[in-house]
Amino acid sequence: MTDGLNGKSILVTGGTGSFGKAFVRRVLDANPNVRRLVIYSRDELKQFEMQQVFPIDRYPGLRFFIGDVRDEARVRRALEGIDIVVHAAALKQVPAAEYNPFECIKTNVMGAQNVIEAALDAGVQRVVALSTDKAAAPVNLYGATKLCSDKLFIAANNIRGNRDIRFSVVRYGNVMGSRGSVIPFFIARRGGGVLPITDPAMTRFNISLEEGVDMVLWAIEQASGGEILVPKIPSYRITDVATAVDADARHDIVGIRPGEKIHEEMITSSDSPNTVDLGRYYAILPPGDERIVSDYCDRHGAQLVDPGFSYNSGDNPDFLSVEQIRDLIARHVEGDFGGD
Repeated sequence: MTDGLNGKSILVTGGTGSFGKAFVRRVLDANPNVRRLVIYSRDELKQFEMQQVFPIDRYPGLRFFIGDVRDEARVRRALEGIDIVVHAAALKQVPAAEYNPFECIKTNVMGAQNVIEAALDAGVQRVVALSTDKAAAPVNLYGATKLCSDKLFIAANNIRGNRDIRFSVVRYGNVMGSRGSVIPFFIARRGGGVLPITDPAMTRFNISLEEGVDMVLWAIEQASGGEILVPKIPSYRITDVATAVDADARHDIVGIRPGEKIHEEMITSSDSPNTVDLGRYYAILPPGDERIVSDYCDRHGAQLVDPGFSYNSGDNPDFLSVEQIRDLIARHVEGDFGGD
């Protein structure tokens, strides 16, 4: 799938994060003749560390560009000559967003619009923006900003005119082992006798970094523009994750934090009239025009979901067992899970 990126110039905002590093490795390994792969981010230390992993003598197409998506002029300069943009930059920590709401808005909403405006003017052909399950029926500021961002990227297709550009969004759940996720938090406390649990009923969707990269690459090559893509992925119970990490630990119930849900959802029942099943993924299409749904189904061999359909981590028919979670941690979480 990914060899179609040879000869292309690609920019990844927030490219030094967990997703960015996995995406960059996949693209460079599969596309030795990629013209340029630009890492756009604001942290010079993380860029320096990433350069040690991807040295310029081995990866001559890789570029590092310091900048913030809040800075429209810098974003415009970075997008000159770029064919494909993957927008992964965001402020993502729920408690930090609740305490510093407008800082989150500046990056997640205003930064998104800066990327859109620059992409339209720079001749970019494909834009894929990363979203989150928290953007569906949001109850926290972070989720609300990502819902707003999703709407901006989808609506950008309305103003593309004659430009050969498509804007799409990928929305998925917790990335196993990423920074800020619960698994590294539990691993750091393994052996201490107690693991804090927010709520024993809590569930979450789970996706590996590689599956997230797969989805973005699919969107780059296959998305029509205007859709929010949602993967079919399993859920886990937070208590099962704790047991998988340390079966002997006592669970200390500490209560959910402000802005958290017991269960996450990626597709609400209100989305069902314009949601289609692609087989591997669902696609939420712009509402209000039945012809859009019909044409999309014809083009992709998709089917409209049942009326009232929703996709919720608590109602998901696919749940990971403790053994499956333990195996996934061993395979996907950085470091040796079996060691100390």
